[in-house]
Amino acid sequence: MTGWSFLLSKRWAGYLALTIVFAIVCVFLGNWQLSRRADAQAEIHRVDTNWEAQPVPLAEALPTLDAFDESQKWLPVVAEGSYIREDELLVRTRPRDGMPGFEVLTPLQLADGSVFIVDRGWLPTGSKQDAPDVVPVAPDGPVTVVARLKAGEPSLAGRSSSGNQISTIQLHEISERLGIDNYTGAYGLMLSETPAPAGERPLAVVKPPRDEGPHLSYAFQWYVFALMAFIGLGWAARQEFRTVNIDDPEERKRAAERKRKQQLKAPSDSDVEDGILDNAR
Repeated sequence: MTGWSFLLSKRWAGYLALTIVFAIVCVFLGNWQLSRRADAQAEIHRVDTNWEAQPVPLAEALPTLDAFDESQKWLPVVAEGSYIREDELLVRTRPRDGMPGFEVLTPLQLADGSVFIVDRGWLPTGSKQDAPDVVPVAPDGPVTVVARLKAGEPSLAGRSSSGNQISTIQLHEISERLGIDNYTGAYGLMLSETPAPAGERPLAVVKPPRDEGPHLSYAFQWYVFALMAFIGLGWAARQEFRTVNIDDPEERKRAAERKRKQQLKAPSDSDVEDGILDNAR
């Protein structure tokens, strides 16, 4: 078998198939990274659009209990009502700045009887128990709350609840657990409450950084890997061509020319000795 006819063999067909599959996987992963970048950019846009927006009435932003659009994430809303302090919940496993902690959820009952779940902030895990040392008491009586909208969280299979602690802010489950008619499309991350509590309050949410992550560079790397696979296949084919056609006069001439060029590039013995002497000085 001479020339390039070896490329028609089953072995090289297999090499080509593996290269194509590898390239397809790389392109898929590159596209996935671009999709993640698009999600990160959309989140940055939501923060830029909604973070400094003026608060709107809760009923205007969410006309029904299950209403919520992802474009409303971080949008400030204002609601008036009274906290149901006896139904307060703690969401466990909420790290912040490397420290374990809890989110404090306090239901806010509105004038129409519906309930809006307010995340009043974060507290660290206590020093002697798996709970905060102290949970600041929510204001009693009528209160005006300004909070940022955020979608409820999914259920977590296999995660149980005990006492007043829950593992996820799944708003339908909270409704069933507390027996209340609360908003199920979104809850609120508190910005302020009037009147303010007498003592300290849990730590409020901080503004997310404007960082889209390294997804673009990762996507570029996957596309390069796909291209390199075909370059590597071509290099391997060229090497086998030289081996298969070693007795061809033309190929022998090319091999001799390559060897001559390599020798010209390689340093002579005198150059090596001069380099050793220069380093020793």
